[in-house]
Order: sequence, then C-alpha cells, then structure tokens
Amino acid sequence: MLGPLDGVIGDPALAPWMADELATVQRNAQRLLKLVNTMLDFSRIEAGRDAAQFQLVDLAELTTDLASGFRAATQKAGLRYVVDCPPLETLVRVDRDMWEKIVLNLISNAFKFTLEGEIRVSLGREGDRVRLAVSDTGGGIPVDELPRVFDRFHRVVGTKGRTHEGTGIGLALVQELVKLHDGTVDVASQVGSGTTFAVTIPTGDHQDCDRDGRTP
Repeated sequence: MLGPLDGVIGDPALAPWMADELATVQRNAQRLLKLVNTMLDFSRIEAGRDAAQFQLVDLAELTTDLASGFRAATQKAGLRYVVDCPPLETLVRVDRDMWEKIVLNLISNAFKFTLEGEIRVSLGREGDRVRLAVSDTGGGIPVDELPRVFDRFHRVVGTKGRTHEGTGIGLALVQELVKLHDGTVDVASQVGSGTTFAVTIPTGDHQDCDRDGRTP
C-alpha cells in the first residue's frame, strides 16, 4: 500500500486536492502499519518467541541518535527540546531494536501531550543501573489514572493532546520491553505541570558476551 502511494504522491502532475486526500490515506496506512507491528510485538513476547538479542552498546550515543529524530518536529511545534545524554563510563547491555522502541514510544507520547513548554530526554548511570527519563511540561495525568497508564488499550480521558489518535498500547509495549531487560518503568505526574516517565535497567556490563557483543 505505502510503496505505490509514495510514488503517486510524489507525482508533480497530481492535483493539490488529490495530494491532500492521498496524504491522509498515507498517514492512516502508516498508523495501521504501526498498530499491526505493535500487536505482532506483543504476540511474540507473550509466546516467548521475542528473545532479546543483547549487545554491549554505547547507550548514550544510541539514545542521542534516536532522540534527534524528534528535533525538527519539536522545533516546528515551538517546544524546547533538551537531550541530555552524556557519555557513560561503560557500554550497556541492551537489545538495540527494543531500546529504540522504548525511547521512541516515550518521546512520541511526550510530544503528543505537550502543547507548549519543554520536552527533556536524559540518561545517566546510577550505580550498576542506567536511568532514562523523558519529561514534559504537558497537561499531566490525573492521580486516579496513574495506576492504569501501562494497561493495554487504556487511554487517559480528558487530557489535551496534539492529536486524538492513538490506541493505548505504546506504553504497555514499553513496559513489556523494559521487563525483558530486567528493568522497571515508572511514571510521576502532576496535572498542569507535566509528566516524567523513567526507565531503569541494569547495565549488564559485567556479563559475558561473545565476540559480536551478544550474550551466549
């Protein structure tokens, strides 16, 4: 669907009104693809088939690279965007693809619910663990909703967002992926002041890895 659609939208002979309609189709197709991929991720995790391929990586560099993909969107939206990921003392044992989904889901969620102010992405070592925090100055989450934010398909009602699109499974996926890293994910929020999601995982730098960086 998306391949031919990209080609048609890029045709300079296409009428403007038609280009707008096809752009809507393209966005919805991309949302559908993301939803299907996320549900497949859940299915593999629940079936025990989504074994993490751990590697020792420069987590600060990887996280900075992933976060940089949101810089243009935040600037266009008039938001301050701070990425504070100084070099860590050691490499950290993670599954690169899973870490990418964790980081992108958290930043995407912050962007969706932050209409003004700042989004901050920070990474730092705390003993034998690493903590990733994504903070925003959005509308915040009511106290009675906090225990359910990681429930699958749950959506917080009454919170102002940049868009009403969403399925309520992004944060649930983050929690499952963090568990595969033997880590935890927590949320702190105050209505009117913003929200912080914090992921903490063991560095795993003491574990044996093969020559490709993967655990045996």
